[in-house]
Amino acid sequence: MSGARACMLAYTFYENDGRVMRYAQALVQSGAQVDAIVLRRDGQPREEMLDGVRVIRIQKREKNERGKFAYLRRILQFFLGSAIELSQRHLRSRYDLVHVHSVPDFEVFAALVPKLGGARVILDIHDIVPEFYSAKFGVAPESLVFRALKLVERCSAAFADHVIVANDLWLEKIVARAARREKCSAFINYPDLSVFDARVRSRSDDGRFVMSYPGTLSWHQGLDIAINAFAIAAPEAPGMELHIHGEGSARPGLERLVQALRLEDKVFLHAPLPQREIVRVMADADLGVVPKRNDAFGGEAFSTKILEFMALGVPVVAARTRIDDHYFDESLLRFFAPGDATDLARAMLDAYRDRERSARLAARALAHARENSWSTRQGSYLEIVQGLVDGRP
Repeated sequence: MSGARACMLAYTFYENDGRVMRYAQALVQSGAQVDAIVLRRDGQPREEMLDGVRVIRIQKREKNERGKFAYLRRILQFFLGSAIELSQRHLRSRYDLVHVHSVPDFEVFAALVPKLGGARVILDIHDIVPEFYSAKFGVAPESLVFRALKLVERCSAAFADHVIVANDLWLEKIVARAARREKCSAFINYPDLSVFDARVRSRSDDGRFVMSYPGTLSWHQGLDIAINAFAIAAPEAPGMELHIHGEGSARPGLERLVQALRLEDKVFLHAPLPQREIVRVMADADLGVVPKRNDAFGGEAFSTKILEFMALGVPVVAARTRIDDHYFDESLLRFFAPGDATDLARAMLDAYRDRERSARLAARALAHARENSWSTRQGSYLEIVQGLVDGRP
């Protein structure tokens, strides 16, 4: 990839999205020049260099959409803005590769001008859109909207030169309804061990038992289940605290739940942090909590947080969703029954009381994370990119 030009295109905040950052930095390390067209927060510059990547922030966003139309309007605004930005930059200096990150799938068509100019296009499906939309807005799978989203998914996959899917369960769905198997690859969100380094962990015994959740605050992530479980467990666990870092549409409801349960001095909702800062927060936790619901979307959405906690040497409790049961077992973490606050409280208390078992689980999980890290799969991604750029299948 030496001397090649590439662009990451993603409706996300670059510095908070480890998946986009890893791909971009892998290309930089291979000798490519890389731009990233993304979202912007208040106070951030429109353009800056971060670890060799030119980050171009074209649109502000707050994760507070309450309805379908507000969500769609912002996505369409980004689609149009990114298509213009990408096209102008391509016409000034040609891109060899455009790597487009979904949601939404149709964002891939923002790369029309570069594709017509010879650039290769990757569609990276982070979240499978029909099921994501159904879970977010309560749309039935047999509805016209759901079927339309599957059509968009199929057209988007056809437009791309290669399709990356975020886990093996979703890969099978995409192959069944949208793209040929030989055109697709599965890459889960592997932790970067240069960032999620267990040596960062420096937790000391200060009388607290800190549980941590970092990530999006949405209904399918199940944070209300975690807070209700905490209310059950806390009376039997002096010093237990729950720290939630993130933003999203569920935040106001979570704040009201904390107040209703009178947990303001034990459950804390913090603003999101850039990846390199949240790593230290996660590393200093006594337990990582991943309480996802096992619905049509959440049950098959791979949780990046699990492997990241494992890579930091932090024990984990997670819902036994379909996807996590596929990738993990009880030799690596504590499972609880999805949606069951009482069972999650049981797992929290077991972690609180049995620190020796937690240490054994964390040690095995750390070894597992090292075997399943970005460093072990980065070469496969670069092979795909090089093959596309060279014109090989």
